[in-house]
Parts: sequence; structure tokens; C-alpha cells
Amino acid sequence: MENTFQVISPIDGSVYAERRLASEPEIEEALTTAERTQKSWKATSLEERAAICRKAVAYFQENTGPIAEELTWQMGRPIRYTPFEISKGFQERAHYMIDIAEKALASILPEEQAGFRRFIRREPLGAILVLAPWNYPYLTSVNAVIPAIMAGNAVILKHAQQTPLCAERYAAAFEYAGLPKGVFQYLHLSHRQVADVIGDERIAHVAFTGSVEGGRAIQKAVSRRFIAAGLELGGKDPAYVRPDASLEYSIENLVDGAFFNSGQSCCGIERIYVHEKLFRPFVEGFAELTKKYVLGNPSQPETTLGPMVRTSAADFARQQVKEALQKGAQTLVSSELFPSDRDGTPYMAPQVLIDVDHSMRVMTEESFAPVVGIMPVKDDAEAIRLMNDSRYGLTASIWSGDEKAAIRIGEQIETGTCYLNRCDYLDPALAWTGVKDSGRGCTLSSLGYESLTRPKSFHLKIRQD
Repeated sequence: MENTFQVISPIDGSVYAERRLASEPEIEEALTTAERTQKSWKATSLEERAAICRKAVAYFQENTGPIAEELTWQMGRPIRYTPFEISKGFQERAHYMIDIAEKALASILPEEQAGFRRFIRREPLGAILVLAPWNYPYLTSVNAVIPAIMAGNAVILKHAQQTPLCAERYAAAFEYAGLPKGVFQYLHLSHRQVADVIGDERIAHVAFTGSVEGGRAIQKAVSRRFIAAGLELGGKDPAYVRPDASLEYSIENLVDGAFFNSGQSCCGIERIYVHEKLFRPFVEGFAELTKKYVLGNPSQPETTLGPMVRTSAADFARQQVKEALQKGAQTLVSSELFPSDRDGTPYMAPQVLIDVDHSMRVMTEESFAPVVGIMPVKDDAEAIRLMNDSRYGLTASIWSGDEKAAIRIGEQIETGTCYLNRCDYLDPALAWTGVKDSGRGCTLSSLGYESLTRPKSFHLKIRQD
């Protein structure tokens, strides 16, 4: 039926869940309820908000096992890894944003002026629409959901249709925590319905994580109104291995950065530039470590590389690789080493390509797959030029023993985050942001609260003479 959708598990192609899209009356009720309840929620103390949010986070900790199993079946990440999205990253970000709320939301006090009292309050915006993706459904959504509620807003969450059970888990967590009904709600929506909701005057802000194309659609919908949208979009994140890098350490971490979650990470490593002095031993070590992955059913504990989310996504990446090979690239890892790799399925073997250049889509177009291209460079200047030769700018990593050189290089890279000797990680104390086609706005850190509040100035003349 048109008003329902199915969650097709990438594990075996079975229907894992079926859900009904929200009806128009249900959407109207959700918007009305969010507007009404937000006003009373705004009046609650920060201590009360924090206690409720901490209890909601505890629900996820107490139910990590079943939540992880649901996640594996919905999007295909190996069960040996899915629990950590809940027990580690989700917990870390949620608790950090709760812990800093008092300071981040405190009034701003300008210098004293005789006869006056002046201050700037941080007011909640109202109802926040959070649009979350399937690849890290809890890690991405928590960046907005928890701080939005801590700031005194109401939240309506819409998860990707691949992971609708994640939105339902949030609802269960907040009910368990005793959050007043209506402060948090979720809706299963079509693209058309999302655009209609964004156009409703009761929505005060949109927090979107997804594709560049999706970001353009959100921007178009938002442009009809005087509200903002936080857009965390795609990436083609580079790494640069300098000649003074620790070879073994760099290989170990960059292999993981390229292939964790089957490469389906906005900040995953998709292209690597290696100083020519290290190039040969680096690519040899990188290929050998890649060959140790176990591609297979992600519900089995021995599996370290699961299927991609759907066959069409794997086919897109396979086509990128095919085109690169036709243009002269070489693959260092044969798919024959991975019996589960089969055309027409979402199971795709990891691909390590050399003899690549920026005329190939695999080096310039987001793959979002277990595919990485590796190029030699002669110096820092060439690495910087190639790293910046991209429409994206989410993260970039430098691998070196020279901190000063890393900062100098980082200052020249067009990116939202610059790493030294790590990658594919979000520190909640730092602003998560992108440039160019990787989006705009930021989440996490104290700055993350700024997009979820507005300044309200109080200018009080104490004396009337």
C-alpha cells in the first residue's frame, strides 16, 4: 500500500519491519502538540531537563543488546560492532552535551553600566525537526536531539526509512525517563511530507544529516521561510601520510578508517595521499591488512565487514571501481579472496586502488563504500593541493610526528575538522561542521547550542529619573 513502507534487511533481503506513514491528521496533531508542550517545557529548570535526559540515555545503556541486534538487521553493520554505537559514542556525546548545558546556555553579561542591568538570554527556538540518516542512526541523531531538548525545545524526529525502529527507541527511552508527553515525538514521513512539515510555521529549525541532494531539497524547502537548517552532508575525506609518519600505526588506523561500517561513513577515509618515500611499503601493508577482513553475514560474530545497505549502493561503487580500472588503475585486493562478494547483492569486497588520479570518479565523487584510492605525492604542497581538489570539506587527517607541520598544513586545508594521527571520530567537545558541499552549521561542543537557541536581549534601566 502507498502509505506503508518496508525495511528490507541487507543481510538476506527479507522484510525486517513494515511501518505506516503518518497520516495528515497525525502530522497536524504532532505539530500542534509540539508547539503547545514546548512552552511548558521551556519553563522547566535545567536540572529537571538534565535528570530526564540522563535517564533516557540510561535506557539505551540498559537495552544495548536488543538495540544493537535491531540495528544490525536494519542496516547491516556487523554485530560485533553495533553495540558500541550505543554504549560508547552515543553515551559519550549525550552525556557531554548534558554536562555542558548549564555553561553553554548561561546568560551573557556585558560590562557593567551605572543605572542599568543588561544581559542576553539564550531562548529555545520552539519545535525542532531532526532528520536522521541510516548509517549511524543513533550517533547522528543524538547530536541534535539531546541538546535540543536540553535547550528547552520540543523535538520531532524523522529517521530514514531504513532505520525507523531507532526513532521508536527514542520514544521508548523518553517515556521511560518521564519526559512530558509531546516534548519528543517521532513521525514516519515521505519526502513530500517532510517538505510540507518544514513549510509549517510551527517548525522553528531543521537539523538534517544526509546526502548533498537531500541537503539541497531541505534548503529549498527552508528557503520559503525565515528559519535556518543545519546541514551535515557528504564527504570525500582525505588522509595525508607524511614521510615521518609511523608506518604500522598509520596503516592500521587508515584501513579501519576506510572500511569500518563498510565505508558508509560521511567522515570515512575515501582517498589517501602518501609521501613517495613511504608509498610502496604503505600500500603493501595496507593491502595485506585489508585482506584479513571477513566479509559475510553481519549477525555472525566472526564477520568484520558486513553488506552495504542495499544492492544499488554496492552497484554504484562497483561502477566507480570498474571505470577507474578501465582508465588504468590497479586493484591490490582481489574480490576472489572474499567468497561472499557477488554482483547483484549488497555484499562487496573491500577495494584498494593505486595508479589513480583525479580524472577518476573514485577519487572525486563520494563512494560511501569500502573503496579507497591511494596516490603518491612528492611533498606537503602537492598533498595540500590534492586534498583541496574536492567539492567536499568535512574532515581531513594528517599522519606525522610533527605537530607544528600538521597545524601548518591543517590551516591550508579546506575542511571542517583537521586530525593528526586519527580519523573517523567525533570529539563532542569540538564543533562538528563542514565546508563546501559538506554542509553548513555545526553540532556538538558549546557552539552546537547556538543553532538551537536565539539571543534575547534585556536592557533594563533601573532608575526612572
